[in-house]
Amino acid sequence: MAVQLISAAQALHTLDSFSVVIDARSEDEHALDHLPTALNWPTLNNQERILVGTLYKQQGAFEAKKIGASLAAANISRHIQENVLQLPITWKPLLYCWRGGKRSGSLALILDQIGFKVSLIEGGYKAFRAELVKNIAELAVKIQFKVVCGLTGSGKTRLLHELARQGHQVLDLEALAHHRSSVLGLMPGDHQPSQKAFDTAIWDVLRQLDLSRPVFVESESKKVGNVAIPETLMEAMRQSPCVILELGLEHRIELLMQDYAHFSQDSNSFITRLNTLTQSLGKKQIESWSELVQQAQTPQVVKELLQLHYDPIYVSSSQRNFLQYKNANTYKLGGLEASELARVAGEVALAN
Repeated sequence: MAVQLISAAQALHTLDSFSVVIDARSEDEHALDHLPTALNWPTLNNQERILVGTLYKQQGAFEAKKIGASLAAANISRHIQENVLQLPITWKPLLYCWRGGKRSGSLALILDQIGFKVSLIEGGYKAFRAELVKNIAELAVKIQFKVVCGLTGSGKTRLLHELARQGHQVLDLEALAHHRSSVLGLMPGDHQPSQKAFDTAIWDVLRQLDLSRPVFVESESKKVGNVAIPETLMEAMRQSPCVILELGLEHRIELLMQDYAHFSQDSNSFITRLNTLTQSLGKKQIESWSELVQQAQTPQVVKELLQLHYDPIYVSSSQRNFLQYKNANTYKLGGLEASELARVAGEVALAN
């Protein structure tokens, strides 16, 4: 038996056929991005990788390889003892590292010698990443998107969740980005993924879609917080049919007060975020809102934010960027009740 070397394209299209995907890179490399479901079994951990790299520069390849081999052998031994001893011979792992294959190749060799059917991605993560980006573009043009539009606070995200609950296909970009797509959109204690991890998360959803059925997605700008929607996907969304969700102003304020309750609880945080709008709205306006926040008048600030900032920008941007926005049917939510959301989701799903 020998380790099977497969191309990145093969790995991309057969990913689910393996028992497990193993990332042999360091913890930091894995955290930045990794293949979906991949487990991290570092052949060299963060500190060891730095040590070997330093030795390579200071003492040359031979000395670095000796130390690297010693460290790798110890780590591989530990991975086998902790994770492999109980596995059946039918276990089929797919391995990769960064590019050259030395780290994953070392682990693959041992697993192969044990008797497992081991596959290794030729070109490693770097090659897989290139195929993934290409595949996103290929999938984007095949998907029947239905773009949910509507003013800030109109319930677009809640509608997506209800559509998913009813069994319809949804691409929730804000959930994948860990951001609600506005200057106020980062949730406390949360962190956005890297751009590469965001791309991978998008691809992992796209690859599992039934292309014969529509996919509902929210109208987004090019960036969701600090990460950008892949250009080919953004273009496909902008050319797709739209539906417009409407909700009365008072209900929109209520919804936003629910979704952003942390701002009522932490006025300083809210004021800090408002300060980022100083350049576009002026110092005087921001100072006025800051005073209202300190007086526990946050709903009034939210109302004025919608009327003076978010609403004009959203309407202008949607008309300019989403080509079928002007032909969209409008669906009115009468309130925030679950039954009302379910009713509208049903109507949206049935519309052509």
